[in-house]
Amino acid sequence: MLLTLDLNDARPLHEQVAGAIRRAIGEGSYAPGDRLPPARDLADALGINPNTVLRALRELREEGLLEFRRGRGVSVARHADGRALLRERARELLDEAKRYGYRREDVITLLEELT
Repeated sequence: MLLTLDLNDARPLHEQVAGAIRRAIGEGSYAPGDRLPPARDLADALGINPNTVLRALRELREEGLLEFRRGRGVSVARHADGRALLRERARELLDEAKRYGYRREDVITLLEELT
C-alpha cells in the first residue's frame, strides 16, 4: 500500500491516513476481504506514531469500511461507496481552497460554472 501524507496539510494526521486508505479502497487497490498491512508497518512507512494509524483504522471500522479480526488483522469489509469517496475529495478540495484564500462559497461558484 503506497500512502503519502502532506505535512503541510492542516488536517490531523489520522484524518489524512483514513482518507488515503479510503481512496485506495475506492480506487480498487484493495478489494473486500483483502488484508491491510499491520498498523505498525504502515506507521513505520509513513514515519508516524502507530497510534495515529490505529485511530484512522478505527474510524474506518466505524464507517463499516474495515473489519478487525482477532488473529487475522484488519481487512476490507466492503468497497467505499462513491459518496464517501466524493465526500473525502470534496473535503480535500475545500481545504486546498482555504489555503489559497478561497471560501466555501467561492468553490461552490466554481463548481456551478463547470456544469
